[in-house]
Amino acid sequence: MLRPAISQILKNNESYYSLVIAVAKRARQLSDDSNKEKTALEEKPVKTAIDEFARGEFKIIEDPSLRR
Repeated sequence: MLRPAISQILKNNESYYSLVIAVAKRARQLSDDSNKEKTALEEKPVKTAIDEFARGEFKIIEDPSLRR
């Protein structure tokens, strides 16, 4: 199983923490949508979320005022 490297996903000085939070939120959305529609997921939601970020379907948006 090949996974995208974190360096391929993170651009513009984005933090690892932001990636983890974004992937977790997207995975939760996928899981909730699946439960709501009563359908089975083909893959684990976290893997699907990571793949979506790697393909550029979703972007990490950080609030610059929260950076230290």
